Amino acid sequence: MPHAPRNSFIAPGVTRFSRSAAYAKKAAYKRKHVTVAAAPKAAATDKTVEVKGGKNGAKRTVPAQKASRFYPAEDVPQPKLGRKTAKKTGLRSTITAGTVVILLAGRYRGKRVVVLKQLDSGLLLVSGPFKINGVPLRRVNQAYVIATSTKLDLSAVKIDEKINDAYFKKAAKTDKAFLEGESKKAAFPASKAADQKVVDKALLEVVAKTPFLRQYLVSTFSLQKGQFPHAMKF
Repeated sequence: MPHAPRNSFIAPGVTRFSRSAAYAKKAAYKRKHVTVAAAPKAAATDKTVEVKGGKNGAKRTVPAQKASRFYPAEDVPQPKLGRKTAKKTGLRSTITAGTVVILLAGRYRGKRVVVLKQLDSGLLLVSGPFKINGVPLRRVNQAYVIATSTKLDLSAVKIDEKINDAYFKKAAKTDKAFLEGESKKAAFPASKAADQKVVDKALLEVVAKTPFLRQYLVSTFSLQKGQFPHAMKF
């Protein structure tokens, strides 16, 4: 008489015991499972076969991986390869090194700052100076500034080459600090504070040569009722 299975079907696809229960009832954990490593397969290579007939070239190469006989019913879209290279953003004709511009967005909106140069990313490097109106060295998009007719001669002001886009990148937060939930604000680097003082010292010497320029940079730009920027001359 054949042995009846321990596990039976209650309904199609539904067994009386779960897989783990059937595993315990069969005491499969007591059996030794010996695994044998499969023999390494030789890498398939192209074969060269002889072809009969004087006009058939005598030999033919049969590829190891044959091309599929079937093709997808729909074309798979392929990304278009662009050959365009990113170019440096052009400066507006009204903005040059030394131009006083008004910030329209961000933490320091309404402040008047001095443009020092254009960075490789196309952003403007500006400064208040910090000692006059509290605006430090910052990167600003030229789309969010109003250029004024006031210009400073910065021929005597030298900007260190290290003040570039990488100079303003923040250090990545470590996993340990993220998991521990450290929310302490990092102290401002002493090296950047020293760089700010060097730039401010050179700018203040230029500002002191023009009467009332310091007061102009201190003042904040704002609009009153009935005033329209497009109708104003800056």
